[in-house]
Amino acid sequence: MAASPALASAVLGALLALAAPELTPIHRAGYCAFYDECGRNPEVNVSLVSSNVPCLYNRPAHLATGPLLQLLRSVCPELVRGDNDTRVCCTVRQLTALQVSVALSGTVLARCPSCSRNFANLYCNNICSPDQSLFTNVTRMVNRTTVLGVQQEAVVEYQCFYSQRYADAAFNSCKDVRLPATGGYAIDTMCGIYGARLCTTQRWLDFQGDKNNGLAPLQIDFQLVPNGTQPGDGIEPLDERVWGCSEALSADQQPCSCQDCAESCPAVPAPPDPAPPFRLGAVDGALVICVLLFGFFALVFLTALMCRRKKKKKKAAPAPREGCAVRLGTYSHRFLADVFRRWGTLVARHPVPVLVVAAVVAVGLSVGMMTLQLTTDPVELWSAPGSQARQEKAFYDEHFGPFLRTCQVIVTARDQRPGATYNSVVLGAKNFSGVLSAEVLEALLELQDQLTGASVWMEEEGREVTLKDVCYAPLNPSEPSLADCCINSVTQYFQNNRTHLAMEATQTVGKETGTVDWHDHLIYCVNSPLSFKDITTLELSCMAEYGGPVFPYIALGGYPGEWYTQAEALIVTYSLNNFPRSDPRNKWVLSWEQRFLEVVRDFQRNHSQNLSVSFMAERSLEDEINRTTGEDIPVFAVSYLVVFAYIALALGEYTAWRRVLVESKVTLALGGIAVVLGAVFASMGFLALLGLPSSLIILEVVPFLVLAVGADNIFIFVQEYQQSQREPGETREQHIGRVLAQVAPSMLLCSISEVICFLLGALSSMPAVRTFALTASVAIAFDFLLQMSGFVALLALDARRQEVLLFLFFSFAGLYLTLHVTVGLDQEIAMPEDSYMLQYFSDMNQYLPVGVPTYFVTTSGYNFSSTEGTNAICSSAGCDDNSLTQMIQYATRFPNVSYLAIPATSWVDDFLDWLNPTGRCCRIHLFGNLSGQFCPSTSNDISCLLGQCLDTTRRPTVEEFERFLPWFLHDLPTLQCAKGGLGAYDTAVSMDANGTIMASRFMAYQRPLRTSQEYTAALRAARALAENITGTLRQVPGTDPDFRVFPYTVTYVYYEQYLTVVGEGLFTLALCLVPTFLVSFVLLGMDLRSSIATLITITMILLDTVGIMALWDIPYNAVALINLVAAVGISVEFVSHLTCAFAHSTKPTRVERAAEATVTMGSKVVAGVAMTNLPGIVVLAFAKAQLIQIFFFRLNLIITLAGLAHGLVFLPVLLSYMGPSPQATTGDSKGSAGPDTGLALGNPCFEGSVRQRC
Repeated sequence: MAASPALASAVLGALLALAAPELTPIHRAGYCAFYDECGRNPEVNVSLVSSNVPCLYNRPAHLATGPLLQLLRSVCPELVRGDNDTRVCCTVRQLTALQVSVALSGTVLARCPSCSRNFANLYCNNICSPDQSLFTNVTRMVNRTTVLGVQQEAVVEYQCFYSQRYADAAFNSCKDVRLPATGGYAIDTMCGIYGARLCTTQRWLDFQGDKNNGLAPLQIDFQLVPNGTQPGDGIEPLDERVWGCSEALSADQQPCSCQDCAESCPAVPAPPDPAPPFRLGAVDGALVICVLLFGFFALVFLTALMCRRKKKKKKAAPAPREGCAVRLGTYSHRFLADVFRRWGTLVARHPVPVLVVAAVVAVGLSVGMMTLQLTTDPVELWSAPGSQARQEKAFYDEHFGPFLRTCQVIVTARDQRPGATYNSVVLGAKNFSGVLSAEVLEALLELQDQLTGASVWMEEEGREVTLKDVCYAPLNPSEPSLADCCINSVTQYFQNNRTHLAMEATQTVGKETGTVDWHDHLIYCVNSPLSFKDITTLELSCMAEYGGPVFPYIALGGYPGEWYTQAEALIVTYSLNNFPRSDPRNKWVLSWEQRFLEVVRDFQRNHSQNLSVSFMAERSLEDEINRTTGEDIPVFAVSYLVVFAYIALALGEYTAWRRVLVESKVTLALGGIAVVLGAVFASMGFLALLGLPSSLIILEVVPFLVLAVGADNIFIFVQEYQQSQREPGETREQHIGRVLAQVAPSMLLCSISEVICFLLGALSSMPAVRTFALTASVAIAFDFLLQMSGFVALLALDARRQEVLLFLFFSFAGLYLTLHVTVGLDQEIAMPEDSYMLQYFSDMNQYLPVGVPTYFVTTSGYNFSSTEGTNAICSSAGCDDNSLTQMIQYATRFPNVSYLAIPATSWVDDFLDWLNPTGRCCRIHLFGNLSGQFCPSTSNDISCLLGQCLDTTRRPTVEEFERFLPWFLHDLPTLQCAKGGLGAYDTAVSMDANGTIMASRFMAYQRPLRTSQEYTAALRAARALAENITGTLRQVPGTDPDFRVFPYTVTYVYYEQYLTVVGEGLFTLALCLVPTFLVSFVLLGMDLRSSIATLITITMILLDTVGIMALWDIPYNAVALINLVAAVGISVEFVSHLTCAFAHSTKPTRVERAAEATVTMGSKVVAGVAMTNLPGIVVLAFAKAQLIQIFFFRLNLIITLAGLAHGLVFLPVLLSYMGPSPQATTGDSKGSAGPDTGLALGNPCFEGSVRQRC
């Protein structure tokens, strides 16, 4: 290690020998290397500031007096030694230019006083230090002659020697300083091609000394001397005092904040990771519990079975006396049977009038569909108006306007397009992907030219609408031109200009000369997107045509790390204004988006050989859902036709093939379909008259549900009538009345259960679920009424014309699988299989490197203008450690938990920097016609020279805050003042007429989110963070107790439902099960055992259905919940008829009663429920929409098969064990009971023929 200083000294000595030492022969304390100004640098063609260079001057420093000393105290206070002994190597002109330069950097660095002071000191020492010659060695100068003929030696390049300690300390104090407007680092703008990630001390200083950066007036070669090393030849490296970023400059100042200085950060414990899966040892805990539960209930069942067998061996006990419940059940059933018998006979005698009345009522109510409002907006469908997300969306829209609309194109190269290595004379060798080629960039410019020129004719307004009429123009919102439109694209690094893209120039770097072109400019801009001028001889700006920066993570995708030139995707994003639906301009933007889609489709088709193009417009999602719905209407129509054909054939009694057309019940089948459609249309018309909107999902689900319920009742009624023989002396009308008396009670039981079930389901907070449940309940009620009237009349007219343990295992397996069902609905599922959006979603998930912006919104009731209020929001020096922006920044350190990737932009921080008196952002005209008014940073009016808004760096008073904030929000950012708020913040603060802040927002960015589970988790994490921030800000004096902070992004309103959909689903399904049990209990004559059996079976159907959902990749969401609610209704049909038949069977044993109920009623359930569902469900497998395939084909198939298996296999076995005790049929008088008296067995309706049942 001892050889290192010697080696470094030798290298530096060689550099000095090469560097024309005669230009600075004296290196001594008190001597200058240059002094005063010698005009503009002839080697700098384009400069954003003055490029005046100093004159060669290797003589003693000058005494600073008068205005020079006064200005020195302000700009370089560390160089002031006293009133009479302060010497400097600069003039007032130089110091004034230095003041301007320091002000430029100050607007970016002032939020961290230590960094700002250290950075200013670098240039103060370089330009004004009295010991300048000690660390400065002029290496190149040019001779010039003034207009007066004076010969001058102008310095155009020099070496500057810093100790490694000094340079590193200055760099470390600045490397973490943030840019609140971008969420990035200030060093990104100060390190050229390297950006913050690759920036080092040497690279940082090299950029400052690069004459091509648009800011440096001459070339400076910074030499960092290792500590303890002397370059020789009298040179001593500069090694001044440097303030660490955690140090305060003085007792009345604050150190840099945590956001700008890691050393100032308190210890922030990492938030806990998401809870790991529940495990017992190495085994899934849920699986162990389910196995134990199965074992326990199996043991209970087997033990009860053994005890029952032992009991049977004993002498049968005498039959208990009939209790009140039995007598009440018998009476209620007799009453219902008598009512339905009389009603059926009456209808059969007057079928035509009844049909006419039923038709008139159904058609009359159906007319209400003319006022039906069909809801297609996903927000209105799935988010409750009173939900937190909807309220927050309404608040956001009220104060900031609707979220911007987005049109986006993602371009990738086909596999055959290889990448290439580009050797830059300036920047070295870089790998470029196949998509980053001149050919592709030219094609992208062609596309953007077409889109810029795209227009649509609006017939109603009689005008043409172009992009400028609908685009978001942040820097010129009032009268935008096409150039003002916010378009983010890689070609914006060339201002969407073909001439800029095609530019080439010759450049010499050291001894190497080469050509620079678009490759060099692109490399520079992706690493320094905020630059107004690159460091090549192209001298192009990196700013977009509309005046804002284009960040590489917005315009490029699919790159490894931060190697942007290896990006696999080019992303073009058009931001459009989002107008309310009631605004006529909403049609403008929708029409332009349609034109956008047409242009991009043409581009995709024309470049399909070498480019893969995916795209979307804001309207695309709703368009594609509506398109697939329209295209799948024929599939639903075929489904209904198949069901109709089955009903027509299944209702007949056939004696020969040749009599199929004669004996088929086409009339009854048509009548059954008419009853179902009449019920559906009448219910929708009735609810429409009440002002309740409908939706496409209701049109798709409710008819199937009502058809399943209605067809079951039709089959039971018709087949019972066909199997029943007319008794001697009984008329046809009486026969129909008697059959109706036998079957109507069970039909009533099912219908009442389902109606109440769906009415309770309407308590759901989700609009789509609530509307579906209300429509289904009314439709089923109308269906029952029409069956009892119109269909009975049709039947009269037509008659005139012609095992347990296995299922227990399945249930607990279903319970285990239920815990593994995915919750959510990915956007891809909502699209048809042939949708162009699927490719877009795939590319978005693969290539987009950053997620959507997330705003943290403050409500009214907070005093931003007080010092305490300001400090609790901002993140610069003097701000609270737990301020709003600081807490968001903490969260971005743990993106796996917070889902935030980029810290929040902060108008408060930039407002404070804008007020900083060292800059020229906030100035006031002191006299003249504009006295007291705002003076822009670009103005050189003499009335603004000393008109800084604040006299010192401090927090503004309440009056100053309220006066200057509107100026800041509408100040156009310029090179002289990059902190102007127009574009970045003018819409971020909402104020009333009195200037009171009613709302404000702070924008952060999420990390890329791929699935609905991640979107939901991100919402949950953001709300938790906002609640913590709210709690902190409410402690600020003067804060309203109702003040709060909430997170908002455009996706929250869609994904909020998944925070509660599981609990709400369990609650809704439980509510549906309660009336099923209670109605069964009442209508079966207080038969507790049969009611419990019904409840158990339906619950097991639901458990197994949800379990199979996990196996068949069916996620759980609101659409699935609608189907599960419908599943309860269908399960009632599978279960209740058979339970009712069992309860009123007269067979002597439970097994015989179960067998009779299965044989006689089971066939009707199969024909009326399962077979009317299955043909229609199978047809839905051919639908284009994945949503229909998954949630209507797969899920309804599961529901039907699970209901069929449980209703016809499990339920009879369960009833044979736990059903009510059978009546002993001894052949004596009515109502007599044997030892095993059952319920409702004294009713003559249930005596005699096996066919007589409820």
